[in-house]
Amino acid sequence: MRYGIPGFRTPRNVLDAEINRIIDLGVKTRMNCKVGRDVTMEEIRAQYDAVFLGLGAQAGRALPIADSEAPNVVTATAFLSAFNDGRLRHVGKRVVVVGGGDTSIDVATVARRLGHIENAKPTDLEQAIAGQMAHDVAEISAKQGADVTLTSIFPIDKMQANKHEIEQALAEGIAIYGGLVPTGIERDASGRACALKVMECEAKMVGGRLEIKQIEGSERDIPADLIVSAIGQAVDFTGLEEFNNGKGGVSADRNYQVKPGVFAGGDVLRPHLLTTAIGHGSIAAEGIDRFLNGEELEKRPKIDVHTFDLMRKMTEKGLSVNEVHEATRGTDSQDIAVHNFENRSGRYVIPHDEMFLGHFGYTARMKRKIITLDRESALGNFEERIEALSEAEAIAEAKRCMSCGLCFECDNCVVYCPQTAVFKVKKNKSTTGRYVDTDYNKCIGCHICHDVCPTGYIQMGLGE
Repeated sequence: MRYGIPGFRTPRNVLDAEINRIIDLGVKTRMNCKVGRDVTMEEIRAQYDAVFLGLGAQAGRALPIADSEAPNVVTATAFLSAFNDGRLRHVGKRVVVVGGGDTSIDVATVARRLGHIENAKPTDLEQAIAGQMAHDVAEISAKQGADVTLTSIFPIDKMQANKHEIEQALAEGIAIYGGLVPTGIERDASGRACALKVMECEAKMVGGRLEIKQIEGSERDIPADLIVSAIGQAVDFTGLEEFNNGKGGVSADRNYQVKPGVFAGGDVLRPHLLTTAIGHGSIAAEGIDRFLNGEELEKRPKIDVHTFDLMRKMTEKGLSVNEVHEATRGTDSQDIAVHNFENRSGRYVIPHDEMFLGHFGYTARMKRKIITLDRESALGNFEERIEALSEAEAIAEAKRCMSCGLCFECDNCVVYCPQTAVFKVKKNKSTTGRYVDTDYNKCIGCHICHDVCPTGYIQMGLGE
């Protein structure tokens, strides 16, 4: 998140706060430590009971064409890493990005913001990207906007990048051309690339494989001082060769376990979104916990729904946590945490037909404001473009939540029960998820409480 994504997407103050929050939990870190160089995987597995692989896909993919090894032809990961490290301060006058996904948009927008300097040495940016030097000349010279071009084998409306990001890039003056496939690189007398050779094409997925049909006679050159390949990422398996699935990544099961005691998540499995990686980490952490406790890893549902933990809420309230495991007629009169042999905080999805939608009037979303830049205002502007909601707006947006499958203490079940079987739990014994209880000596199973529950929290069953 720090070295592969620009700060106007993941603000560094927020990122720093999140990292510090994790470290403050007691997590120990060992920085600048590379597996295969400073420590071996064998040493790690000998010292620890479980391992999580979250190394990402930090190796870029070079263009599969001749002369792609030219010094000013680089990968997107190398470009973004150099920028985020502070090494890359400006780019050439003409930048061509090959890709079509979100990463290519990142590269193009960063290049547009960095701009170029008329009298800079053409080799400065190449050395900066290679990690050899930082060209501070950018701070004392007047920058000018770079001409940035992005090409994709797919038409613009079929590009993988977010449609909104494409629109923002176009507004910033970035030229985007779809339906072009790179065929070669034109070099100058010094061996540096001076143009990208492209050809019009028709690209489509057939049986899970990409097929590209080149259109003869459509060749042309796009002049370039810097060419960036953003056609994909790969995992650096140095020291981790045992986990290479031969497809450029790591294979894991639904619990994100690679092999007993080794788990993985994020781009190392498949390059995707930040939120996807965070979800992988959450599920893998639960799998690691179960593994360390000697428990079998359960078959996961297709959709993971995380709700509150009733046991934890009981403990937080200072209530004793007991369970009943033997058959009994009702548990309403017993001082236990889980009634009817079921943890009500379990994972399940509440469908719309289980909810009483009449309680929920339509309320429009509180959308965050987006700052759209133009060709001039984008230069040197690294501020976040999506404004945060104010506290009042955040509260208003949170109130749109319909609490699917959760009790928000509306009292409908208590009010509408014709047998007065449903009653409020005493305040000193109530907590989240334990607000009402049922007297089974009065309950006749009429289902009215279930029918009037707005959120689908109440489920009806026959007990034992």
